[in-house]
Amino acid sequence: MATKDAVLNALIEPVVTAMGFELWGIERMAQGKHSRVVVYIDSPDGITVEHCADVSRQISGVLDVEDPIPGQYQLEVSSPGMDRPLFTLDQFERYKGNNVALRLSAPFNGRRKFKGLLAGIEGDEVLLHLDGEEYCFPIDGIDQARVVPQFDA
Repeated sequence: MATKDAVLNALIEPVVTAMGFELWGIERMAQGKHSRVVVYIDSPDGITVEHCADVSRQISGVLDVEDPIPGQYQLEVSSPGMDRPLFTLDQFERYKGNNVALRLSAPFNGRRKFKGLLAGIEGDEVLLHLDGEEYCFPIDGIDQARVVPQFDA
């Protein structure tokens, strides 16, 4: 899933919150010598390009001073969008009843990718209905999860 980097989260969350937004999550992806850090912010009133630019400037300042990421990286600040990634049990619970796509860290029954109806959470597990069966995946075993947008015809 997202970075489990508590240090990065602890540095970024107060900045985002102080600016009036919710820190939805952080994805940190290594790409050779360069890393990409995507910070997702959300708000009940929506997120604009200006919001992202403002938050990016503030986060950049903190990251430059604290230097928690070794090497070079590209910082991106974005709205989670319609196909929003899900990072926490609370977020999974909020999107109960929606279709989600999961990628597991390790294969389960020979596969790592699952797409189905999010039935909720139970303890630290995510419940997914798929092909008439219910699957329980520990949140720590989920590498990535996204809401699958539904469009009414």
